Amino acid sequence: MGASLLGHRCDRYLWLQFRWAVRERFPGRILRLFRRGQNEEATVLADLKRIGCSLRLGDGQERVSFGSHVSGSLDGIIDFGVPGADKTPHVLEIKTHSKKSFDALQKDGVQKSKPMHFVQMQAYMHGTKLTRALYVAVCKDNDALHCERVKYDEAVAVKAIERGKRIATTHRMPEPISADPSWYECKFCPAHDLCHGSKLTSEVNCRTCMHAVPTPESTWACGRHEDGEIPLDYQRHGCEDHALHADLVPWDRVAGGDEDWRPWYRIDGVPVANGTGGTHSHALVRLRVLQ
Repeated sequence: MGASLLGHRCDRYLWLQFRWAVRERFPGRILRLFRRGQNEEATVLADLKRIGCSLRLGDGQERVSFGSHVSGSLDGIIDFGVPGADKTPHVLEIKTHSKKSFDALQKDGVQKSKPMHFVQMQAYMHGTKLTRALYVAVCKDNDALHCERVKYDEAVAVKAIERGKRIATTHRMPEPISADPSWYECKFCPAHDLCHGSKLTSEVNCRTCMHAVPTPESTWACGRHEDGEIPLDYQRHGCEDHALHADLVPWDRVAGGDEDWRPWYRIDGVPVANGTGGTHSHALVRLRVLQ
């Protein structure tokens, strides 16, 4: 559960992302825009050093962990040298914006125009015990800069972090932000089909399996196999015993003698077992394409 998502308004979206139940696919142009943002960080870091800022960390390599699966990576920490607050350490957050987004940022400030970025910085300040953050925004259209100092708000930080922990360790899928598929926050969400359409995940991995359990110790355990912690690389593919989480399928459960580890669903009027000895999850998610 990345700190960059903690400010998202929909509990269900956070849960689905954390469970790898929805994977957003981007065209090449959008991937290049992401790369532009990543490349811009090095330029901003170099510019800050040139004006006398003393930088620590950087390049997103330093992680802050809050427990129960919630963590994040900092762009950097400025120990001193921020103009106007030379001796005050700051969490550093660097973002790129389109012209429209940049104009809104300049008009309304980061808290109002980019609440997810604001919450992200609050979490980082909480995790590093710093009381100020420097938000550096670059307009991709004209290379204009917007720099804004943000004060630590403990209530905002704690609320966001505790919400993330609660969602990460919840076994059942939370309610969506809206039941209306035309709601503006739902229409372009990558989880729109799962919430309002097919109601079936297209992803088969340990986190979409009914046997996988996220623990408060920030690990994953398997109720089917008593092998202890599930390694991260293994989680990405799962095993032959994979059984889809009941909240990630649209079908009604039917009684079966082994339903605790191999659920049975009624699909087109026919009882179908999912899991060991039954229909593999990969075959079931293909129904999403065929239907």
